[in-house]
Amino acid sequence: MLKGTIIKNISNSYTVLANDKTYNCTPRGKFRNMKLTPLVGDEVLIDEDNNYIMELLERKNEISRPSVSNVDVMLIVTSMKNPSFSSLLLDKEITLAYVSKIIPIICFTKIDLLTDKELIDYKSIRKYYEAIGIKCFANNEIEDLVEYLINKKVVLTGQSGAGKSSLLNRIDSRLDLKTQEISYALNRGKHTTRHIEIFDVRGILFFDTPGFSSLSFQEIKKELVRDAFIEFKTYKCRYQDCMHIKETECGVIEALNAGKIRKTRYENYLKIVGECENGGIRINSKK
Repeated sequence: MLKGTIIKNISNSYTVLANDKTYNCTPRGKFRNMKLTPLVGDEVLIDEDNNYIMELLERKNEISRPSVSNVDVMLIVTSMKNPSFSSLLLDKEITLAYVSKIIPIICFTKIDLLTDKELIDYKSIRKYYEAIGIKCFANNEIEDLVEYLINKKVVLTGQSGAGKSSLLNRIDSRLDLKTQEISYALNRGKHTTRHIEIFDVRGILFFDTPGFSSLSFQEIKKELVRDAFIEFKTYKCRYQDCMHIKETECGVIEALNAGKIRKTRYENYLKIVGECENGGIRINSKK
């Protein structure tokens, strides 16, 4: 048997890279019986003679939307205009990354479309996320982005039309990935990526995934969401298990009132915790 990595999945067909050669494989029936689904990014053992996936090796982490595993960095491609900037979606994606034990990185796009006032807002947003420790880039800072991501496994996420495929094309024009115009009536992009696939781009393993515009957190514990808002840890609260909502002597609420925590960021925290309390993306990560 050969050890390899799943680099593409369409329906029940999996492309596995092993020893610099690709194999189109199907999983053995036992995976269905065990309720296991191979994911792009999985390290596997294959029967190269019969093109079967025989074993799934232990995962470092996994997320179910997009369905990928063994990720180092989540590169959150975030449009500032056309489609409009969504702080809630951005904070959901950052939360997903931290809960999954994945490093979040933000790449802002469509900066050239902003008015002077919108540009001021963009700079304020970027400054805040950088201040709390999240690495940020604009899509015209390609070489800096490449230098940071080299030798990492990177999943691309972001709303449809944010420019994920365009970003990959700018990093390496030989990819020539399909892109489409924004649907202005719907204020979102037309889906161009129909499956999940890994591209080796200048020494970076990129997971290219279908775009999406919403996430559900019903199956995630609210305490995990709280801990994913990393700036909250800076402030001391009276109670160790404080959720920073209605508790007395809460350092986070005091910091919010003092303007040290961005108001929209805190409001998004309340919305995400509210989803958790109602019950859905499944998160699994190795401790």
